[in-house]
Amino acid sequence: MNPFTRIWQYFFSKPTDRPTSKFVDLAPTSNADQTGIYHEALEFATNNNEVLNIALTGPYGSGKSSVIKSFLLKYQRPKLELSLASFLPEGEVPGVRVSKQEIERSILQQILYGAGSNKLPLSRFKRIQIPEKWSAASSLAVCTGLFCLWYIVTNHSNVMSGKFFKPFELSNWFNIVTFAFGSLFVWRLVHTAYLKSLGLSLKSISLKDIQIAPEAADEESILNRHLDEIIYFFQSTEYDLVVIEDLDRFDNPDIFVTLREINALVNENADIHRRIRFLYALRDDIFINTDRTKFFEFIVPVIPVINHSNSIDKVLEHTQRIDLDRRLDRRFVREVSRYLSDLRLIANIFNEYVIYASNLRADGDGALDPNKLLAVLIYKNVMPKDFAALHRQEGALSKVLNRYDEFVEKSGEAIRSQLKEIEADLLRSDEQFVRHLAELHRIYAMAMVERIPQFFTHLHTNFGQIALAALPQHPQFEDLFSQPPMTVTNNAGQQSRVDLRGIEAAVDPNWTFAERKTQIEHKSSDHREKVEKRSQELKAELSLLRTRKFHEVVRESAALIEEVFAEVGESRDLLKFLILEGYLDDTYYQYTSLFHSGRLSRNDNQFLIQIRSFNNPEPDFQLDSISEVIASMREDDFGRTYVLNRFIIDGLLGNTKEHAAKITSALEFIASHVDDCKDFFQSYYARGAHVDRLISTLIRRWPAFIVVALRSDLAVSHAARILTYARNGAIKQGTPAGFTLARFASQELSRILAEGVDFDLSILEALNIQVADVPAIADHHHVVSYIAAEGLYRVSPANIRLVMEQVVKFPTPGDLERKHFTSLREANYGPLLKRIGSNFEAY
Repeated sequence: MNPFTRIWQYFFSKPTDRPTSKFVDLAPTSNADQTGIYHEALEFATNNNEVLNIALTGPYGSGKSSVIKSFLLKYQRPKLELSLASFLPEGEVPGVRVSKQEIERSILQQILYGAGSNKLPLSRFKRIQIPEKWSAASSLAVCTGLFCLWYIVTNHSNVMSGKFFKPFELSNWFNIVTFAFGSLFVWRLVHTAYLKSLGLSLKSISLKDIQIAPEAADEESILNRHLDEIIYFFQSTEYDLVVIEDLDRFDNPDIFVTLREINALVNENADIHRRIRFLYALRDDIFINTDRTKFFEFIVPVIPVINHSNSIDKVLEHTQRIDLDRRLDRRFVREVSRYLSDLRLIANIFNEYVIYASNLRADGDGALDPNKLLAVLIYKNVMPKDFAALHRQEGALSKVLNRYDEFVEKSGEAIRSQLKEIEADLLRSDEQFVRHLAELHRIYAMAMVERIPQFFTHLHTNFGQIALAALPQHPQFEDLFSQPPMTVTNNAGQQSRVDLRGIEAAVDPNWTFAERKTQIEHKSSDHREKVEKRSQELKAELSLLRTRKFHEVVRESAALIEEVFAEVGESRDLLKFLILEGYLDDTYYQYTSLFHSGRLSRNDNQFLIQIRSFNNPEPDFQLDSISEVIASMREDDFGRTYVLNRFIIDGLLGNTKEHAAKITSALEFIASHVDDCKDFFQSYYARGAHVDRLISTLIRRWPAFIVVALRSDLAVSHAARILTYARNGAIKQGTPAGFTLARFASQELSRILAEGVDFDLSILEALNIQVADVPAIADHHHVVSYIAAEGLYRVSPANIRLVMEQVVKFPTPGDLERKHFTSLREANYGPLLKRIGSNFEAY
């Protein structure tokens, strides 16, 4: 390539696009004024001689710093930037408050350090001076000056007599130059000493207990005390714009009054021939009512870039930037975004997400939920104090976690209360001897008739005339009990008055008519079936209460939640949302620290992470420290799908005494979820260490296991292990389990033998099985011999022929086609003749 072309490309070619970084900085942006209106307003203010104090106002996080940065990039004149960011707001620490003197001291320091020490030689505030680039020459000049003085002093007699300067010609240049340089050195020395004396100040004179100090030393305002320093600063520099940020964090309006006074004094100083303007970035509410319009000559409002309604767009920008968008729950992102309204906070959350996610993945963990990790980091950034307290088991989240048992008990009490009410309702309905509503109506109607005089036949009510015989069937029968005294008539037209109030108490002082009516309705089979179904649901819910997800239990304890969150403050709603929606729970520690192998291996830790995230690992998931994993699991974990791991079951069955309660929970779960345990049984039958203990324990503790197992998809595998590992006498002939196993083995013995599991053939005799298809097991010679000897097969031509060929070894099996029974008699195989004789009709 031509060298000129290379030079051209180096200086004028466009830079190649750099890959997008996973991180973004939190500094103010320089493109916050895309419309240019802020720059136009600030330019107007900074060029107006009547404007000295300018305010840039807006809510916290609205982008004021970015607007200032964008403006200063185009501002050509010298400017001084002061930042008084404080992260110790009043009230955060009891008894701690940033005083006005501390604020003023910080302002004064930043002003004076805004210029180099060499530009302020007369300042009383001495700072370290950095040697200039001509310092070596200055040192040489000092040495030369000292040499000249020494030379002059040694020749002082000649100097005094004038002989030192003779002849005053070029030949005497050394003496003349030495005297001139020495004189100049003395003048410079005196001049420097004079200048330095101008900066000296007498602070105090102390003679033992006597102290003399200037009165100004005790002034309250540090800025007023050192006003001459501030004026001298602006006299010695060219700054005409002072930008002050974060002063509103201290909530101290008095400091603005002091700064305004200083601004006025600086601009009125005769030695300063330019306008000095102060530009403040502050919140809208720092001044009350119209005070701010009186204080500032020009105010520029900043419209927030982000708020609770549009923060979702900014959050999605970051999720797409780090390729997280597809892995997050969009509903969670949309809902949690409503609680975030600060661009820098959002940016920092996702910066931390990249670091946390990378470290946790590098730590060997692939099971962490990205939604939960994001929730933890939002909690960390919005509530850093509570997050720090969490590591000490303190703070709001820790309180919720520590009261989990209380939440569970509260929910349990509510369920038990419902069960008691159902039982009481059923008991009340059982105590009601009346069988149906018609009978109940007749009872109360009879009580009414008893109050009506004899021979009166009709009752006159507000809703019409009722014949006494028709009282029980009247649709408004119940309303009669509360009617005022009514008229009754007879067939002759005679009238009388009757009061039916109090009938209910007279019939039954314990229950009203409506209550007895409800009890009778509850006696119906439909209602009982519905109530009993609800009772079973509540009992199941009660037994599984501790297996429910953390947030599901907490949600039902609203009163306790409000009590815990009473002291949280403005972030209460966010924390409640994260907890009640299940994004913050007792698995938080997996997302806040790295795992270090010790008692638990990485596999063990990953298994625990998955089950705490309500994910069920595969049955073959490798565990290394089984006893430690079991110790780290909760008691209720052994009654859930998490126990279906072959290493866990091996660990439990390997120490039955220590883990008796856990084994009971595990077996109860397996017993009630046989169909859901297919993968586990396949894994454990193939590689489990204690298949014999598992099967024998299931059969002993749950007799119906055999019946249920032989109806499942793994019926053949179950049957093979049951035949192999069932203890003697555990399966008895004639019982439901024995009958089911015998029938299944009779039909599927060939498939059972194909499992390759050896079992004692005597169990076939104990069950008295009748093999339906003996030729199907022809390859298992010892089994064929056994069932032939014991007669454990159905009488059929195919079965008899195989026995004759394989067991009896009859030399001419073809004779069975022409003279079957004669051939059997010729073979004279006792067990075969006995089997045929016992079922000759079938033969």
